[in-house]
Amino acid sequence: MLIRSLTLATLMAFTGPLLAADDINPLKQDLGKSRPLVVVELDSGNPTLATLKKQLNEPATKQSFEERNMVFYTVSFGSIGAEGEKFAKDPKDSKKLTPPETNALIRALKLGAGSGTKVILVGKDGEKKVEKTVPPDTLDLKEFFSAIDQMPQAEKDLAAPAEPEPAAAPPAKGAKPAKPAKPEKAGKQPAQQLDD
Repeated sequence: MLIRSLTLATLMAFTGPLLAADDINPLKQDLGKSRPLVVVELDSGNPTLATLKKQLNEPATKQSFEERNMVFYTVSFGSIGAEGEKFAKDPKDSKKLTPPETNALIRALKLGAGSGTKVILVGKDGEKKVEKTVPPDTLDLKEFFSAIDQMPQAEKDLAAPAEPEPAAAPPAKGAKPAKPAKPEKAGKQPAQQLDD
């Protein structure tokens, strides 16, 4: 009995953090709502992130970014490890990512080894749509915008709000509430079968 308890405790100690790491992935919060553009700066001397931030401050580019329901994530590696940040249209949604959130973001992107700066567009479905490494690739946000514009309509409508169902009319004042339906007897077939 003691050995089983110790084995279970050890198993939970090792798998608990791994399972919890998936829950803190910031990309899951954007699933179905927005398209994350993630910049992972592997080399601290690469000016790609600064250039991209400058482009996003231009009014026309900012408007195109917001029209396509995009959010912007940055990950940079400093002396204390990976640091992440999220920039959203609504300032209350913008925040610094905690180290576990940043690590979960990096794991979710499944980045390989390399140098330079990786710029990744993630769709509303959570899948990578475009990935570039700068250098050798060049960075132009118009390429990312055109990739979004060429996506199938089903992906674009993924986050479309559902039509609210009409609420049942409240009973008139002084009216009696409706009687519950009679239970069906065994052996009788219900009048109508509904498919879900």
